Amino acid sequence: MSHMERALEMARRAIGTVSPNPAVGAVVVSEGVVVGEGNTQPPGGLHAEVEALRRAGSRAAGAVMYTTLEPHAHHGRTPPCTQAIIDAGIAEVRSAVTDPNPRVNGAGFARLRDAGVTVRVGECAEHAHELIEAYAKHVVTGLPFVTAKFASSLDGKIATTTGDSRWITSAEARAYAHDLRAASDAVVVGIGTALADDPQLTARDEHGKPLARQPTRVVLDSRARLPTTARMLAEPGDTVVAVARAPDARRRALERAGARVVQAPSADGAVDLGALLAELGRGDTTGVLVEGGGVLLGSLFDAGLVDKVVAFVAPTIIGGAEAPSSVAGAGAQRIADAVRLSRVRTLHLGRDVTIVGYCEK
Repeated sequence: MSHMERALEMARRAIGTVSPNPAVGAVVVSEGVVVGEGNTQPPGGLHAEVEALRRAGSRAAGAVMYTTLEPHAHHGRTPPCTQAIIDAGIAEVRSAVTDPNPRVNGAGFARLRDAGVTVRVGECAEHAHELIEAYAKHVVTGLPFVTAKFASSLDGKIATTTGDSRWITSAEARAYAHDLRAASDAVVVGIGTALADDPQLTARDEHGKPLARQPTRVVLDSRARLPTTARMLAEPGDTVVAVARAPDARRRALERAGARVVQAPSADGAVDLGALLAELGRGDTTGVLVEGGGVLLGSLFDAGLVDKVVAFVAPTIIGGAEAPSSVAGAGAQRIADAVRLSRVRTLHLGRDVTIVGYCEK
């Protein structure tokens, strides 16, 4: 494992605990030996670079620092990482990618170079950018990064004609899906899925215990039909119910049950997806995981709001002309207009194949 790969490994340990900050890893190397390493701590805590320097101590003088993201040079919740690097006597900084934050975006590198620190950029850039893709979109646009996740049979069905959907995918695929949930700021489902499955929508460890930090649960429920007895309302963490023109009594009942009700009506009486994403973004939600069902996913794809797809495909044939498929909505009228994925990779999880790719826009 290279030193930058070790920094990436450190960054992955921070995923799901540091938003809206990016998950960053840093490694300090002196004469080929790692003398300090660290990752981003929860908001208000140390950044990865300072954590690594703290552990390296006096051994940081003359050393090389590997970071997955450009160190910042401005005063935020914490003092500038660049000044800590300079004060520690680091001779060279090797960063995977530039920070897209308009307040950084090269300024950190410039500050280091002005102080005589050698700067090199680009090693493991693709992997490093994937780690901060939600942060990168949010910090530039104010909108969260949208990942569409679905599990289907080989013929594209997400349930049988009777509605049975447990379990299409393997235990290994479901465990990976839980990791995706834990890494997200919010998990979004449509009211159809909420009514049919009564999901808990919690992130859990391998023993089934809820994690300390839970993504916000979001239900798109234009008429506020979610029962006040829904299991998710009793789970740790926050639940947001996005409504359009729902009766006041239903909204108040959901609020009494512990939900936060957000109104985002569109012209056709449904929830305005763009307005909802903007509202979530204003609340520092950097990444959302949309888990279905097909109607919600279809609406998001039709509106061009999906950034990334994670599709679990099981080697199973369900059949049935009326069996629901992964993505509904209006869809494309021509193959040339279909959503295409780039930077596609495949994973094998148990008996299933997982396809990961980014929507071309």
